[in-house]
Amino acid sequence: MSDFKEWKQRESPEEFLIYPKNIGKFLSIDETAMSNGELYTIVTNKSAKGKRGSLVAMIKGTKADTVINHLLKLPSSLRRKVQEITLDMASTMILICEHVFPKAVQVTDRFHVQKLVYDAVQRLRVEYRWEALELENEQLDKAKLTGKNYKSVLLENGETAKQLLARSRYLLFKHFSKWTVNQQQRASILFEHYPDLQKAYQLSIDLFTIYQNTKIKGVAYTKLARWYEDVEQSGFKTFKTVKRTIQQHYRSILNYFDNRSTNASAESFNAKIKAFRSQFRGVRNIDFFLFRIEKLFS
Repeated sequence: MSDFKEWKQRESPEEFLIYPKNIGKFLSIDETAMSNGELYTIVTNKSAKGKRGSLVAMIKGTKADTVINHLLKLPSSLRRKVQEITLDMASTMILICEHVFPKAVQVTDRFHVQKLVYDAVQRLRVEYRWEALELENEQLDKAKLTGKNYKSVLLENGETAKQLLARSRYLLFKHFSKWTVNQQQRASILFEHYPDLQKAYQLSIDLFTIYQNTKIKGVAYTKLARWYEDVEQSGFKTFKTVKRTIQQHYRSILNYFDNRSTNASAESFNAKIKAFRSQFRGVRNIDFFLFRIEKLFS
């Protein structure tokens, strides 16, 4: 009833799906897990907004040579019409775009950059939490040796240091303007006892502000250079690593400020595939699953 038996691409659907008719001027490229952690590289058309006509290509694996060979099956005349493509900072994705879409401007997705910075903040928080755990273990050992009862030191909000650090995870991902009253209180105590965390959090907010409020590419370049200086002065090792990573991709990062394009459409498409997969409690027949995807998004 579904015409699956007459499907034209049934011979090798697991390897690749290609739809030249769906190519547009603005594309996104990303990867997603299909079944048992098996990764697929997906190219989508932004103008379709995750609906029918959005799927340009879906190729098994993320190996650059394999993906390039399949994407080169798209007509050269169509590939050269692509003006812009958004992607993450993976070297394989960059290599694929350079070979397949030579005329397209590459734009590094802002959310991948911001996540890198947020991860640096979280790493510092985790380091402090491990220190708090180790300190508590040492105090427990001393109490046992002396035969005394150990009592945890409580902070102003009734939490111990390790609890404070564990429960501050989500607030450090959010902009301070979106904190709840409880999160505001917790953040105040957190930053009072761990001022370095406040500095690290402020660095992440400063980068967010550059993305959010800057409209001109040249101005963004200047602000980003100042942010580099703040990172250097902070002395945080993880942030210096982030800074070097951003510097290596600064051209494609700055390209965001031309059209403010992101990989949100690709992430939305991936989310739909994952929701579709979970709806059927996993993928038993990959061929038929890909057939369904074609019917919905090609």
